[in-house]
Amino acid sequence: MANAIMMMLGLGLGLVPPPISRITSSHSHDPQTRRLRCSLSQKPSPSSSHQYSRSHLIAAMETKAFAVPRRKAISLILSSYFISEVGLPLAQSSPVFREYVDTFDGYSFNYPRNWIQVRGAGADIFFRDPIVLDENLSVEISSPSSSRYKSVEDLGPPQEAGKKVLKQYLTEFMSTRLGVRRESNILSTSSRIADDGKLYYQVEVNIKSYANNNELAVMPQDRVVRLEWDRRYLSVLGVENNQLYELRLQVPENVFSQEENDLRKVMDSFRVNKIAA
Repeated sequence: MANAIMMMLGLGLGLVPPPISRITSSHSHDPQTRRLRCSLSQKPSPSSSHQYSRSHLIAAMETKAFAVPRRKAISLILSSYFISEVGLPLAQSSPVFREYVDTFDGYSFNYPRNWIQVRGAGADIFFRDPIVLDENLSVEISSPSSSRYKSVEDLGPPQEAGKKVLKQYLTEFMSTRLGVRRESNILSTSSRIADDGKLYYQVEVNIKSYANNNELAVMPQDRVVRLEWDRRYLSVLGVENNQLYELRLQVPENVFSQEENDLRKVMDSFRVNKIAA
Protein backbone atom coordinates (compact mmCIF):
# COMPACT_ATOMS: atom_id res chain seq x y z
CA MET A 1 0.00 0.00 0.00
CA ALA A 2 2.81 2.37 0.91
CA ASN A 3 4.53 1.61 -2.38
CA ALA A 4 1.31 2.39 -4.29
CA ILE A 5 0.91 5.72 -2.49
CA MET A 6 4.50 6.69 -3.16
CA MET A 7 4.11 5.70 -6.83
CA MET A 8 1.01 7.87 -7.23
CA LEU A 9 2.77 10.80 -5.58
CA GLY A 10 5.77 10.28 -7.81
CA LEU A 11 3.54 10.30 -10.91
CA GLY A 12 1.80 13.47 -9.74
CA LEU A 13 5.11 15.26 -9.28
CA GLY A 14 6.47 14.10 -12.64
CA LEU A 15 9.09 11.82 -11.08
CA VAL A 16 8.24 8.66 -12.96
CA PRO A 17 9.33 8.71 -16.63
CA PRO A 18 6.59 8.44 -19.24
CA PRO A 19 5.86 5.01 -20.69
CA ILE A 20 7.39 3.71 -23.88
CA SER A 21 4.61 3.18 -26.36
CA ARG A 22 4.24 0.97 -29.35
CA ILE A 23 1.92 2.17 -32.09
CA THR A 24 0.77 -0.42 -34.56
CA SER A 25 -0.85 0.65 -37.79
CA SER A 26 -2.85 -2.11 -39.41
CA HIS A 27 -4.88 -1.73 -42.56
CA SER A 28 -7.84 -3.66 -43.88
CA HIS A 29 -7.87 -4.63 -47.51
CA ASP A 30 -9.04 -1.09 -48.15
CA PRO A 31 -5.78 0.96 -48.11
CA GLN A 32 -7.71 3.93 -46.75
CA THR A 33 -8.60 2.09 -43.57
CA ARG A 34 -6.02 2.16 -40.80
CA ARG A 35 -6.22 1.35 -37.14
CA LEU A 36 -3.79 2.38 -34.44
CA ARG A 37 -3.26 0.21 -31.42
CA CYS A 38 -1.06 1.24 -28.54
CA SER A 39 0.33 -1.00 -25.85
CA LEU A 40 2.15 0.68 -23.01
CA SER A 41 4.99 -0.67 -20.98
CA GLN A 42 7.02 1.24 -18.44
CA LYS A 43 10.77 0.96 -18.30
CA PRO A 44 12.01 3.03 -15.39
CA SER A 45 15.70 3.69 -15.63
CA PRO A 46 18.00 3.74 -12.63
CA SER A 47 19.88 6.85 -11.54
CA SER A 48 22.01 7.94 -8.65
CA SER A 49 20.05 8.43 -5.42
CA HIS A 50 19.38 11.98 -4.26
CA GLN A 51 20.32 12.76 -0.72
CA TYR A 52 17.57 14.59 1.12
CA SER A 53 17.19 15.02 4.87
CA ARG A 54 13.56 14.50 5.83
CA SER A 55 14.16 15.84 9.31
CA HIS A 56 15.55 19.08 7.88
CA LEU A 57 12.61 19.30 5.50
CA ILE A 58 10.07 18.85 8.32
CA ALA A 59 11.84 21.44 10.45
CA ALA A 60 11.81 23.89 7.60
CA MET A 61 8.10 23.35 7.10
CA GLU A 62 7.44 24.31 10.70
CA THR A 63 9.00 27.72 10.21
CA LYS A 64 6.90 30.65 9.16
CA ALA A 65 9.08 31.35 6.16
CA PHE A 66 8.31 27.89 4.74
CA ALA A 67 4.65 27.61 5.63
CA VAL A 68 2.87 25.16 3.30
CA PRO A 69 -0.44 23.33 3.50
CA ARG A 70 -0.40 19.99 5.30
CA ARG A 71 -1.15 17.98 2.14
CA LYS A 72 1.74 19.58 0.25
CA ALA A 73 4.04 18.97 3.20
CA ILE A 74 3.14 15.27 3.26
CA SER A 75 3.62 15.05 -0.50
CA LEU A 76 7.06 16.63 -0.25
CA ILE A 77 8.11 14.26 2.55
CA LEU A 78 6.91 11.14 0.75
CA SER A 79 8.30 12.22 -2.61
CA SER A 80 11.72 12.93 -1.06
CA TYR A 81 11.64 9.45 0.44
CA PHE A 82 10.58 8.03 -2.92
CA ILE A 83 13.50 9.69 -4.70
CA SER A 84 16.11 8.72 -2.14
CA GLU A 85 14.96 5.11 -1.75
CA VAL A 86 13.97 4.22 -5.30
CA GLY A 87 16.43 6.49 -7.11
CA LEU A 88 14.23 7.55 -10.04
CA PRO A 89 15.46 10.56 -12.04
CA LEU A 90 13.74 13.93 -11.87
CA ALA A 91 13.87 14.26 -15.65
CA GLN A 92 14.75 12.16 -18.66
CA SER A 93 18.19 12.94 -20.02
CA SER A 94 17.36 11.39 -23.38
CA PRO A 95 14.05 11.06 -25.19
CA VAL A 96 11.90 7.98 -24.90
CA PHE A 97 11.05 6.33 -28.19
CA ARG A 98 7.83 4.90 -29.51
CA GLU A 99 7.72 2.11 -32.06
CA TYR A 100 5.58 2.58 -35.15
CA VAL A 101 4.60 -0.64 -36.92
CA ASP A 102 2.75 -0.64 -40.23
CA THR A 103 1.55 -4.20 -40.78
CA PHE A 104 -0.25 -3.38 -44.01
CA ASP A 105 2.66 -1.79 -45.89
CA GLY A 106 5.34 -3.80 -44.11
CA TYR A 107 7.75 -1.57 -42.17
CA SER A 108 8.54 -0.35 -38.67
CA PHE A 109 10.76 2.18 -36.91
CA ASN A 110 11.24 4.00 -33.61
CA TYR A 111 10.72 7.73 -33.25
CA PRO A 112 10.96 10.27 -30.40
CA ARG A 113 7.83 10.06 -28.25
CA ASN A 114 7.17 13.81 -28.34
CA TRP A 115 7.01 13.96 -32.14
CA ILE A 116 3.56 14.32 -33.63
CA GLN A 117 2.04 12.69 -36.69
CA VAL A 118 1.06 15.00 -39.54
CA ARG A 119 -1.59 13.68 -41.89
CA GLY A 120 -1.93 14.67 -45.51
CA ALA A 121 1.79 15.36 -45.91
CA GLY A 122 2.05 13.21 -49.05
CA ALA A 123 4.26 10.48 -47.58
CA ASP A 124 3.06 7.10 -46.35
CA ILE A 125 3.70 8.32 -42.79
CA PHE A 126 5.05 11.63 -41.49
CA PHE A 127 6.17 12.68 -38.01
CA ARG A 128 7.46 16.11 -36.96
CA ASP A 129 9.16 17.65 -33.98
CA PRO A 130 6.55 20.01 -32.46
CA ILE A 131 9.21 22.62 -31.63
CA VAL A 132 11.78 22.39 -34.44
CA LEU A 133 9.37 22.18 -37.37
CA ASP A 134 12.16 21.55 -39.88
CA GLU A 135 13.03 18.33 -38.05
CA ASN A 136 10.89 15.47 -39.28
CA LEU A 137 10.79 11.95 -40.64
CA SER A 138 8.76 10.24 -43.33
CA VAL A 139 8.57 6.93 -45.17
CA GLU A 140 8.31 6.62 -48.94
CA ILE A 141 7.41 3.37 -50.71
CA SER A 142 7.70 2.60 -54.41
CA SER A 143 4.56 1.63 -56.25
CA PRO A 144 3.85 -2.11 -56.04
CA SER A 145 2.56 -2.13 -59.60
CA SER A 146 5.62 -0.51 -61.19
CA SER A 147 8.52 -1.84 -59.13
CA ARG A 148 10.03 -5.31 -58.95
CA TYR A 149 12.94 -4.88 -56.55
CA LYS A 150 14.61 -8.03 -55.29
CA SER A 151 17.30 -6.37 -53.19
CA VAL A 152 18.53 -2.91 -52.32
CA GLU A 153 21.57 -3.84 -54.40
CA ASP A 154 19.33 -3.30 -57.45
CA LEU A 155 20.16 0.38 -56.92
CA GLY A 156 23.85 -0.40 -57.41
CA PRO A 157 26.52 0.07 -54.72
CA PRO A 158 25.81 2.53 -51.88
CA GLN A 159 27.66 5.33 -53.71
CA GLU A 160 25.37 5.02 -56.74
CA ALA A 161 22.33 4.83 -54.49
CA GLY A 162 23.51 8.03 -52.81
CA LYS A 163 23.57 9.86 -56.14
CA LYS A 164 20.02 8.74 -56.88
CA VAL A 165 18.82 9.83 -53.46
CA LEU A 166 20.40 13.27 -53.85
CA LYS A 167 18.97 13.67 -57.34
CA GLN A 168 15.51 12.84 -56.02
CA TYR A 169 15.82 15.42 -53.23
CA LEU A 170 16.95 18.15 -55.65
CA THR A 171 14.08 17.31 -58.00
CA GLU A 172 11.58 17.66 -55.17
CA PHE A 173 13.10 20.95 -54.03
CA MET A 174 13.22 22.45 -57.51
CA SER A 175 12.01 26.04 -57.39
CA THR A 176 10.66 28.37 -60.07
CA ARG A 177 11.59 31.47 -58.08
CA LEU A 178 14.16 33.78 -59.59
CA GLY A 179 17.55 33.88 -57.91
CA VAL A 180 17.19 30.60 -56.00
CA ARG A 181 20.30 28.45 -55.94
CA ARG A 182 20.91 25.09 -54.26
CA GLU A 183 24.22 23.62 -53.13
CA SER A 184 24.40 19.94 -52.27
CA ASN A 185 26.91 17.35 -51.14
CA ILE A 186 26.83 13.63 -50.46
CA LEU A 187 28.34 13.36 -46.99
CA SER A 188 28.41 9.57 -46.61
CA THR A 189 27.04 6.33 -48.00
CA SER A 190 27.19 2.93 -46.32
CA SER A 191 25.54 -0.47 -46.11
CA ARG A 192 24.74 -2.73 -43.19
CA ILE A 193 23.04 -6.01 -42.46
CA ALA A 194 20.52 -5.56 -39.64
CA ASP A 195 19.42 -8.11 -37.06
CA ASP A 196 16.66 -9.23 -39.43
CA GLY A 197 19.34 -10.46 -41.84
CA LYS A 198 18.41 -7.89 -44.52
CA LEU A 199 20.70 -5.45 -46.27
CA TYR A 200 20.08 -1.72 -45.83
CA TYR A 201 21.75 1.30 -47.39
CA GLN A 202 22.28 4.55 -45.49
CA VAL A 203 22.80 7.87 -47.25
CA GLU A 204 23.54 11.30 -45.76
CA VAL A 205 23.44 14.49 -47.79
CA ASN A 206 23.58 18.21 -47.09
CA ILE A 207 21.56 20.73 -49.08
CA LYS A 208 21.76 24.51 -48.77
CA SER A 209 19.28 26.90 -50.34
CA TYR A 210 20.25 30.48 -51.29
CA ALA A 211 18.01 33.24 -52.57
CA ASN A 212 18.29 36.91 -53.49
CA ASN A 213 16.63 39.38 -51.15
CA ASN A 214 15.39 41.34 -54.18
CA GLU A 215 15.36 39.08 -57.22
CA LEU A 216 13.67 41.72 -59.41
CA ALA A 217 16.31 44.38 -58.78
CA VAL A 218 18.06 45.71 -61.90
CA MET A 219 21.43 46.45 -60.33
CA PRO A 220 23.50 43.49 -59.14
CA GLN A 221 24.44 45.26 -55.90
CA ASP A 222 20.76 45.37 -55.02
CA ARG A 223 20.45 41.60 -55.27
CA VAL A 224 22.01 40.33 -52.04
CA VAL A 225 22.26 36.57 -51.76
CA ARG A 226 21.23 35.11 -48.41
CA LEU A 227 21.11 31.62 -46.99
CA GLU A 228 17.50 30.42 -46.72
CA TRP A 229 18.15 27.08 -45.05
CA ASP A 230 20.88 24.54 -44.42
CA ARG A 231 19.70 20.97 -43.79
CA ARG A 232 20.97 17.45 -43.28
CA TYR A 233 19.02 14.63 -44.95
CA LEU A 234 19.47 11.05 -43.80
CA SER A 235 17.95 8.15 -45.72
CA VAL A 236 17.72 4.43 -45.01
CA LEU A 237 16.86 2.21 -47.97
CA GLY A 238 15.55 -1.34 -47.81
CA VAL A 239 13.72 -3.75 -50.09
CA GLU A 240 10.91 -6.17 -49.31
CA ASN A 241 7.68 -7.27 -51.01
CA ASN A 242 9.27 -6.28 -54.36
CA GLN A 243 9.17 -2.65 -53.21
CA LEU A 244 11.79 -0.06 -52.30
CA TYR A 245 11.29 1.51 -48.85
CA GLU A 246 12.98 4.74 -47.81
CA LEU A 247 13.02 6.22 -44.32
CA ARG A 248 13.82 9.93 -44.56
CA LEU A 249 15.03 12.17 -41.76
CA GLN A 250 15.37 15.92 -42.15
CA VAL A 251 17.10 18.15 -39.61
CA PRO A 252 18.66 21.64 -39.72
CA GLU A 253 22.45 21.46 -39.72
CA ASN A 254 22.71 23.66 -36.62
CA VAL A 255 20.54 21.14 -34.75
CA PHE A 256 22.08 17.94 -36.11
CA SER A 257 25.05 17.84 -33.75
CA GLN A 258 22.72 17.99 -30.76
CA GLU A 259 20.28 15.38 -32.10
CA GLU A 260 22.69 13.08 -33.93
CA ASN A 261 22.67 10.19 -31.45
CA ASP A 262 18.88 10.05 -31.33
CA LEU A 263 18.52 10.39 -35.09
CA ARG A 264 20.93 7.52 -35.64
CA LYS A 265 18.87 5.38 -33.28
CA VAL A 266 15.85 6.10 -35.47
CA MET A 267 17.84 5.14 -38.57
CA ASP A 268 19.10 1.91 -37.02
CA SER A 269 15.58 0.93 -35.97
CA PHE A 270 14.12 0.97 -39.48
CA ARG A 271 12.98 -2.47 -40.69
CA VAL A 272 11.10 -3.69 -43.75
CA ASN A 273 8.81 -6.64 -43.16
CA LYS A 274 7.14 -9.31 -45.25
CA ILE A 275 3.47 -8.59 -45.81
CA ALA A 276 1.20 -11.49 -44.94
CA ALA A 277 -0.63 -12.82 -47.98
